[in-house]
Amino acid sequence: MNTDNATLDSCIDPSPPPATLGLFAMLREDVACVFKRDPAARSTLELLTIYPGIQALVMHRLAHAMWLRGLRYLPRLLSFVTRFLTNVDIHPAACIGRRFFIDHGACVVIGETAEIGDDVTLYHGVTLGGTTWSAGKRHPTLGSGVIVGAGAKILGAITVGDCARVAANSVVIEDVSPGMTVVGIPGRMVLPKSQRRITDGGIDLDHHQMPDPVGKALACLLERIADLECEIGRLKGDLPAMQGACRDCDDTCSQPAFDGSLHAADIPQGVKRHG
Repeated sequence: MNTDNATLDSCIDPSPPPATLGLFAMLREDVACVFKRDPAARSTLELLTIYPGIQALVMHRLAHAMWLRGLRYLPRLLSFVTRFLTNVDIHPAACIGRRFFIDHGACVVIGETAEIGDDVTLYHGVTLGGTTWSAGKRHPTLGSGVIVGAGAKILGAITVGDCARVAANSVVIEDVSPGMTVVGIPGRMVLPKSQRRITDGGIDLDHHQMPDPVGKALACLLERIADLECEIGRLKGDLPAMQGACRDCDDTCSQPAFDGSLHAADIPQGVKRHG
């Protein structure tokens, strides 16, 4: 599937990566990106003290640095404490790129072999889980600029392409092409990136706008009722003026036009007459 590269690049921060990005430089980027993606963010102090997603990410950065240095128990212990405090469970071995944001930060699970690119946003209830007990790669890989809606589950060693969107409560078990939107259980790709609504901050808020067949059916019924009411109104206006003329051929019919009144002879036997 062809996707416009310029369109995909628009959801990723174009700033060039530094030659060597230290831990604290990454944390500064993580905090700064929140102000672009969450209108409720007011200050850095607020983010560091009451945003569980930021707190979990800070602790993961520390745990991951220790994991890369060969430590095992201490980063796992730090991950356990972080889960207890923030309700966000990130394995210290998971690789997370720059400017990562967990919005609302509740019930998020990121497995050991998960890989996440730059400028990714997860909402609450997201699981990046495995589908096998075998060792090795068993968790998903998210490209850069991906947004995963609340409650979505991405399972297995699959790849979600750059700038893709996963709608809320979807279950994704197959690869997702770059720039596509996935909805449903199991997830299916429905909308290319070029047709989505993007805010000035580069965040696509359409992940929650799921198709509503019931609403569509009701809208069709209301439209049909309106058409029928117009037709009835037109017929009421036509009947007195017809005076027995046939509406199809404009000829005078032997049967007189209905004048709006019923006579006893016109009512079938067995039908109770009211009024």
